[in-house]
Amino acid sequence: MGESERVVVVAGARGVIGRAAAEHFARRAGTTVYGLSRRAVDLPGVSGIAVDLLDPADARAKLAPLSDATHLIFAAYVEKSTAAEKSVVNSALLENTLDALEAAAPGLAHVTLYQGGKAYGSDLGPFKTPAREDDPRLMPPNFYYDQEDILKRRRKSGARWYDTILRPEAVCGFALGNPMNLAMIIAVYATLSKELGLPLRFPGPLGAYRALYQVTSADVLARAADWAGTEPSARGEVYNITNGDSFRWEHLWPRIARMFDMECAPPVPFKLAEYMADKGPLWDAIVRKHGLAPTPYREVASWPFGDFIFHSEFDNISSTIKARRHGFPDCIDTEDMFAEFFDRLREARVIPPREGPFS
Repeated sequence: MGESERVVVVAGARGVIGRAAAEHFARRAGTTVYGLSRRAVDLPGVSGIAVDLLDPADARAKLAPLSDATHLIFAAYVEKSTAAEKSVVNSALLENTLDALEAAAPGLAHVTLYQGGKAYGSDLGPFKTPAREDDPRLMPPNFYYDQEDILKRRRKSGARWYDTILRPEAVCGFALGNPMNLAMIIAVYATLSKELGLPLRFPGPLGAYRALYQVTSADVLARAADWAGTEPSARGEVYNITNGDSFRWEHLWPRIARMFDMECAPPVPFKLAEYMADKGPLWDAIVRKHGLAPTPYREVASWPFGDFIFHSEFDNISSTIKARRHGFPDCIDTEDMFAEFFDRLREARVIPPREGPFS
């Protein structure tokens, strides 16, 4: 299928993964992009559709006009407090989307589904590293497994489309209000620390500071979705997708501090969710002081997610050999990724410009 024939539907287009995918495909010549979310998206080259994918009737009505859709990028997600609740609601999201799009678009050719480190137990504790796509499943419930099984059942029942599953880790990209955006958490934490005249201090224990870790650029992940949707060898496959390198915070953290013209201090474990809870007025003052885009404090970072990442005291590494062998070559140096991301935030007036140490 040629690029000019693609009509790409991105579910969850306001999130860090979905936004990067929508922006990527919108830049592809001749490709039509529709972005689905509860609140309409406003991105160049993307036709936004406000839809409640948990409401089957609303999903069918809003997706009915998409008769020419060829590719679904499924990045929609609803957070819940328990694993069982996550399985129920996120399975419904996928089922409703597929029901509506299959009914509307007979030419649907490919579905991209995202999973993550929870497929290997990264949320539970130390796990086998490097993780491989053929590692055995863990005890359910796990909404990743449930969604994967939904795709398998539909394929066995005669679905005309193929699917590919991508497994990133700690996706970093540009999207406000996303609950799991590690780069945004670091940027806001550094901005607040600098305004208070503090050094940039890693907010976790030594074990986490020294463990091996990895992240995934949202842009690399978007290019992986593009590749998977047209590459025959990717049909029905699962791939780990990361930046391609690994790091220890103890080496990267001082470099991040320099990206903000800050000093770095030894780590001290504390809960961001607790100590950042009262920083709303300080953030508002920073916005006024530097003439930043008026972004509500509750939308700039999810501190509990930061606590989860910065308190994980075990190696988190997955193998990307399978993707390389099947033909996906993209990678990025993680230090470069963070530097480019922080510069983008400054250009968008989300965080202050660089003005030297403790300005």
